[in-house]
Amino acid sequence: MNTKKFPFQKPFAHTYSIVARDESTGKMGVGVQSHWFSVGSVVPWGESGVGVVATQAFCNVSFGLRGLDLLKKGNAPQDALELLLSSDDGKDVRQLAILDAQGRIAVHTGKNCIQAAGHKKGVNYSVQANMMLHSTVWSAMADAFEKNSELALPERIIEVLKAAESQGGDIRGKQSAALLIVGGETKENRWEDPEIDLRVEDHQEPLKEL
Repeated sequence: MNTKKFPFQKPFAHTYSIVARDESTGKMGVGVQSHWFSVGSVVPWGESGVGVVATQAFCNVSFGLRGLDLLKKGNAPQDALELLLSSDDGKDVRQLAILDAQGRIAVHTGKNCIQAAGHKKGVNYSVQANMMLHSTVWSAMADAFEKNSELALPERIIEVLKAAESQGGDIRGKQSAALLIVGGETKENRWEDPEIDLRVEDHQEPLKEL
């Protein structure tokens, strides 16, 4: 995608998401819900032993695989994020989060993302949202992640998405959701990765269906 020429072209992914790591197992994941069809085909990316990426808002889908490639080459998440944005004229409308297998995190919310938009990061996680009904969404997501440390990572991520929904979520409503989980160690066989890849493409209650 030539982002210099078409910084606002589809796909759009106005949404809320989390990238997270389970400190005890090393597993990493992305959870996302949106009022767009098939958000799971656009926002969440991951590879075992490498990291996870969430790319959203006026979405640059190439950030997913390119971000993972930069991590595999030894770049820290912050360096990878800066490299991706440095060549993107649409960076002010992008929202991007990167987490690596060490738990390091980088996140960006462009200044022209549709409001309410913002992010919050903590130990082993980052939550980010744009086009929300209320600016309380990402704080509620962060609280839910921190309060549910006894849960396995997939269930913990679902609780985070529920918390966003409880604050009003996407201003337009809901349509699709996705959950992606990868391992903390590199997989010998590529077909074993990801460990979980669940998607609800089009549903009135995507989280319940997920």
